[in-house]
Amino acid sequence: MAKLKDKRREKISVATEIDRLEERRTRCQDNLEAAEFRRRKEKLSEKERQELEDEMAIMNERVQKLDQELQMLRGENRRNMLLSVALLAVSALFYYIFIYVEQDS
Repeated sequence: MAKLKDKRREKISVATEIDRLEERRTRCQDNLEAAEFRRRKEKLSEKERQELEDEMAIMNERVQKLDQELQMLRGENRRNMLLSVALLAVSALFYYIFIYVEQDS
């Protein structure tokens, strides 16, 4: 199952993956806020309150995990951008050397 997930992710761009994770993080954050609101406003039994706090702890862990994954993907995206800029600079340099220098000769 993990290999299938990795193969699917290979076909998706880093930017698309970042967007997808940001949407998931937003949904988790919204669910967490709703649970916090419910905990503050509703009168819950001790058991219900404990279950809600357990659910909130799980959602907090998910948000933290998504934040870590987003940070990793943003670093990868930054690295890819720098590589693209470097390739563009090298291409421009070769173009200048072979086109303009040879025309002057």
